[in-house]
Amino acid sequence: MSKIIKAENVSFAYEGDTPEERVEALKNVSFEIEEGTFTVILGRNGSGKSTLAKLLCMVNLPDSGRLVIDGVDVTRGDVTEDEIYDLRREIGMVFQNPDNQIVATIVEDDVAFGPENLGIEPAEIRRRVDEALSAVGMSEYARHSASRLSGGQKQRVAIAGALAMKRRCIIFDESTAMLDPLGRREVMKSIVRLNREEGITVILITHYMNEASFADRVIVMEDGGVVTEGTPDEVFSRPEEMFAAGLEVPQTTELLWRLRKAGLDVPLGTCTPSECAAIIKDALGKRGDAV
Repeated sequence: MSKIIKAENVSFAYEGDTPEERVEALKNVSFEIEEGTFTVILGRNGSGKSTLAKLLCMVNLPDSGRLVIDGVDVTRGDVTEDEIYDLRREIGMVFQNPDNQIVATIVEDDVAFGPENLGIEPAEIRRRVDEALSAVGMSEYARHSASRLSGGQKQRVAIAGALAMKRRCIIFDESTAMLDPLGRREVMKSIVRLNREEGITVILITHYMNEASFADRVIVMEDGGVVTEGTPDEVFSRPEEMFAAGLEVPQTTELLWRLRKAGLDVPLGTCTPSECAAIIKDALGKRGDAV
């Protein structure tokens, strides 16, 4: 499987009015993302997650290190604006607040906005809009007013807009943070479907631990650097590292961890509530306790 993103010792700082006010946001960050995978980036506020997302979308470029996107080293001295422009057509971003991303009053017009600006033929735009709305389960709202949609529905329209641009990789920057639980479930269902069925590379930046359980890989950030990474089971089987980074773990994982510390022989990792209950029942049965 090919690498769509490769970062090697990437660093970035925000300029202040004086050199002393310069703020280091990323420090020697290294990781790889394979095309077609689902990666979750976790970290508390100020850990560098959103700054990293802006580098991956080429809103900013690193101060040092090497960043290769779809085979192009965007940090090399002679990279051209045309190369950056072409890459930006492959990498899209869906932001936290859906109201900041919707530009048209009618849903299908908003989804068509990006392709229209690329000069795509009308018939192709129609096909893309229909496919994108279908992919996120919003076809029946095509002629609805965007302002009358729920938060979760608006976010799905924003995702459809990214799909209509034929993005190969979509970065979701805290895209479920402002939604209620129902809206989060709607959007996560769409995100997982895009990855599993459409083969789109997904990078999800979030602080909801349960969302990380859907990922192929989890990257944990703290103070501008990567502190650990691995599969969800690998990362969440080390709760102490997560707690040290100011993060939580899924509730089922924390329960198993606490039971393990109390002497019950249970495995750690990610599991559903029903799976967790079965694990505990099995462990108690093996120990001879009443269940």
